[in-house]
Amino acid sequence: MVTNRVDVFWHEGMLRHDAVEGVFDTGYDPGFLDVLEKHPENADRVRNMLSILRRGPIAPHVNWFTGLPAIVSELLMFHTSEYIEKLVEADKSGERCEIAAGTFMSPGSWEAALLAAGTTLSAMQHILDCHGKIAYALVRPPGHHSQPTQADGYCFLNNAALAVKLALNSGSCSRVAVIDIDVHYGNGTAEGFYTSDKVLTVSLHMNHGSWGSSHPQKGSIDELGEDVGLGYNLNVPLPNGTGDRGYEYAMNELVVPAVRRFGPDMVVLVVGQDSSAVSSFFAQIRVDYLTEHLLRVLFAIIVLVTSKSLMYAAPIWLCCDKSA
Repeated sequence: MVTNRVDVFWHEGMLRHDAVEGVFDTGYDPGFLDVLEKHPENADRVRNMLSILRRGPIAPHVNWFTGLPAIVSELLMFHTSEYIEKLVEADKSGERCEIAAGTFMSPGSWEAALLAAGTTLSAMQHILDCHGKIAYALVRPPGHHSQPTQADGYCFLNNAALAVKLALNSGSCSRVAVIDIDVHYGNGTAEGFYTSDKVLTVSLHMNHGSWGSSHPQKGSIDELGEDVGLGYNLNVPLPNGTGDRGYEYAMNELVVPAVRRFGPDMVVLVVGQDSSAVSSFFAQIRVDYLTEHLLRVLFAIIVLVTSKSLMYAAPIWLCCDKSA
């Protein structure tokens, strides 16, 4: 797809989510450290992304759009009412609480989560309405670990899954493919569509396995989906040390053929940046040219499957070419 602009969806309110400081993601203060670590998912990471988009080399080609907060009825497209009520009550308490291992809700977190979900939905609607060809929803808190019934891995609401639901409910998309390249398994998205043949979920991730009750999925190759969804979940666990060539090989030999066979109307790309070599967080998989090298392969999928739309999530990219 050729375009000369990127439509970026953002809202400053997402910076109000303040996880915790301590030892890594635990919030634990041993009492003898002069400087406590910031939580791995902190606002500074997104501030740097903003600075690149605002002042970096592509700044002249960026159009900015302000996202809107999601409403409860939109959240219920993917999440259960019991889970949403749990989050609302946690927010009402006004106190910091750990709702899953390493996942802390503080005053301002719920507002930020609603903005992340709503900003993603705004970007998706922008694409569905054919107002642009490429859109990027830069959002936090992230979402791909959040399952229909629980938080997980720093995620409250599954932004990408909500966008998929919106696309399916729009009447213009009957099949959606999700490609997740975060260094961790996109278990929440996979779980939500595990019994569906309308969504192909693909995840390339470090071979880390399960990490507890909030993350029972292993991300192994034998997690294929269930019932009518059998065969519609593709996991590509990668060994530590995998770099550009490994990712590109997996994309060309596994992902592209699977997406072509599926024949989606929409492709959603979940693009966590923690597999980048420049990331200090979980860089066991080192992609040196993530945006330039790997994403070129991802965008090529659109040409190969002649799909109508492409969407990015987590930070979320959305791209559309209705002429395809």
